[in-house]
Amino acid sequence: MNKTLIYSMLAASLLMVACDPAEDRDVLSGAITADQLNITATPQVVDGKNSNYIDLNSDGVGTLTSWFYGNGTTTSTKTTVQVVLAGQREIVFTGLNHDGTYITKTLTVQVDTLINVAPEWGILCGTGEKNWVWDNTLSAVWGNGGYKGNTSPGWWTVALADIDGQAKGEGAGAKMTFAVDGSGLTKIKSDGSSTKGSFVFDMSAITKDDGGAVWAKGKLTTKNVTVLCGKSPNEGNGPVYSYDILKLDDQKMVLSYPEPGAGSWGTAWFWMFRAE
Repeated sequence: MNKTLIYSMLAASLLMVACDPAEDRDVLSGAITADQLNITATPQVVDGKNSNYIDLNSDGVGTLTSWFYGNGTTTSTKTTVQVVLAGQREIVFTGLNHDGTYITKTLTVQVDTLINVAPEWGILCGTGEKNWVWDNTLSAVWGNGGYKGNTSPGWWTVALADIDGQAKGEGAGAKMTFAVDGSGLTKIKSDGSSTKGSFVFDMSAITKDDGGAVWAKGKLTTKNVTVLCGKSPNEGNGPVYSYDILKLDDQKMVLSYPEPGAGSWGTAWFWMFRAE
């Protein structure tokens, strides 16, 4: 859990409460401990099974609220969230007392059935997190080609052995870890140094080729971190944070990025990865 982010959100919320002339000051009448928290996290039952829809309730606890449920965070005191993995899931409550002290409490829920969960969560993150590396079964793992035409580097092609010349430490031995926890994406270089960020995907963002066939099946967007060698050479090697998903299954991931204004067969860049 990114506690710094959650604490910042709670602190900002506290400032807004302090500035609200209509606030109920009885709510902030005294600091409480985690043992005094009366909070619940209850799976909704569907067809006799605990579903991945979890009802959270921290009404009246006397602190500002933040819930971390694995793939997201909410500051609502009474809401329903959706987790994306089955099994025992931890829901972490963080409260901010009026005296500035924080309290946390972890609730465990059992999820037996998944409803309305995109399968890409399991493909990208496995049972919680999953490593992806360059696809060393291919002669070219990065390069450019035709937008909506090629599905792999077709013009200028770069082998795995040459990736370090393009992005030092991001070739052989480097990897990316996709995690459900916080929708986290960590890029780990071959020297062990790492950069952390997050990701989202949208499998409704389909791109079709000129013949009407699906070329890209969705879009992957990253924040604060790129994929390995995630740059656009013709744009001053600027970082790329938005990628078309051309292929994604349990073993292979192929991404692409078209240069601005690229039409059919304009310049696009391609990344070829496999599950570690």
